[in-house]
Amino acid sequence: MKRNRILLAAGAVVTLAAALLVTTNAYAANLLTNPGFESGNLSGWSCTGSGSGAVTTPVRSGSYALNGNATASDNANCTQTVAVQPNTAYTLSGWVRGSYVYLGVTGGASTWTTASAYTQLTVPFTTTAGQTSVQVFVHGWYGTGAYNADDISLDGPGGQPTTSPTTASPSPSRSASASASPSPSRSVSPSPSTSQPPVTGLPKHALIGYLHASFANGSGYVRMADVPAAWDIINLAFGEPTSVTSGDIRFRQCPVAECPNVESEAEFIAAIKAKQAQGKKVLISIGGQNGQVQLTTTAARDAFVSSVAAIIDKYGLDGLDIDFEGHSLYLNAGDSDFRNPTTPVIVNLISALKTLKTRYGTKFVLTMAPETFFVQLGYQFYGGTSAGDNRAGSYLPVIHALRDALTVLHVQDYNSGPIWGLDNQYHTMGGADFHIAMTDMLKAGFPVANTGQTFPGLRADQIAFGVPAAVSAGNGYVSPAVVQAAVNCLVKGSGCGSYTLRGGTTPAFRGLMTWSINWDRYYGWEFMNAHEPFLNALP
Repeated sequence: MKRNRILLAAGAVVTLAAALLVTTNAYAANLLTNPGFESGNLSGWSCTGSGSGAVTTPVRSGSYALNGNATASDNANCTQTVAVQPNTAYTLSGWVRGSYVYLGVTGGASTWTTASAYTQLTVPFTTTAGQTSVQVFVHGWYGTGAYNADDISLDGPGGQPTTSPTTASPSPSRSASASASPSPSRSVSPSPSTSQPPVTGLPKHALIGYLHASFANGSGYVRMADVPAAWDIINLAFGEPTSVTSGDIRFRQCPVAECPNVESEAEFIAAIKAKQAQGKKVLISIGGQNGQVQLTTTAARDAFVSSVAAIIDKYGLDGLDIDFEGHSLYLNAGDSDFRNPTTPVIVNLISALKTLKTRYGTKFVLTMAPETFFVQLGYQFYGGTSAGDNRAGSYLPVIHALRDALTVLHVQDYNSGPIWGLDNQYHTMGGADFHIAMTDMLKAGFPVANTGQTFPGLRADQIAFGVPAAVSAGNGYVSPAVVQAAVNCLVKGSGCGSYTLRGGTTPAFRGLMTWSINWDRYYGWEFMNAHEPFLNALP
């Protein structure tokens, strides 16, 4: 969120990666059923889409090979689940040919190649403590047509069978795997989160806005009592730290010198209670453009928890919004596993948010408003791998760790540079396709660059996106009609243009966020008047 109009450009630098040609013994102790498809069918494998099957040509060895048919909406993913032993090294290998063919372990390591002749791919991995099964996959890429695979092998000691290979559940057909430009190894996206939505009292489709509660910014001060009832979540902007690394967050109302019509503290608190009586949620938003927060130590973490709790308790708020921008979050070199981060500013923030969630219980509302640079850019560059800016994708470990506690993620679809989407294209601000592509990534999930890991998609009810309320509010403003066209595509699958939704439609799409309520009032409530009835009319 910005107090001024600032364009944050995410540099798009395409790196080249070469497919590895590794020679290993592919037949040492193969655990797979029908590894060369010599049964003449897909016995032992579960494959998505239509047109996939065993063929007699082209083959690498024997009489048959797999032919997968990747379409615009399906990557022809074939999987097999086998029993393995915990804490044990295995090697997955296979021979493939075609455009963008992937071999890997669901939720783990993978690799890919583009080759006109059969080329061997190899993926070494080690099972985790307590792991007794693994699902391997081979698939193509959306819209690239047929690929072939043969002589697939999983070498290592077998375990006690836990799932019959012939009944293994397939991965989602619209998994997000990799871009068509040269890029690092990618893995197939696992199923989105299956956790149940928390009971928060929010409407199915919510209108979310930021209120300039601590400053005016030229748009004019709006008293809490004067915020229209259309707004379902009101984020108080901003709580800011006493210093960058203190973790000590303070919030104060806009001073009279800047906001002559500011209400008293008692009136402010009373107005918050009145909004809550109407079923609205009022949150404290931490950070913003000027509020750099780096929880570099456990002492800063603890100060963050106690000071944020003090603000919530004083004003009787419903929860917390995390709007860390600038250099608040980053990844240290080598911190390349978003599932197990090691960078202190990441680890301490996760711990602090979990503590606050535990303190306030299941009805605690937790939202996040990262910029695309910190989320979707992680598909192409991830900061911990030393590829580009160390802040790239740095929200991903926080979102992932809090996914069961997260109420709404509304990425700022503004002040953004071009972002590479799941359709192998760069998307830029100014049209519906930017919102469609960016939001689809959150639903489908996506491989995290250079890591061999995949960020799983979120629940539909956790997903919204943010836009500027007016031209003065941020770079990337588009008309309400364009915003609604994007939502209709995401929710109903209609009007998507040339874009194919990799995550499928999102009927439970949570809603729209804007920066800001103040700017919307300044411009005659265009955002509110257009989108509140539109959201209410959605199924």
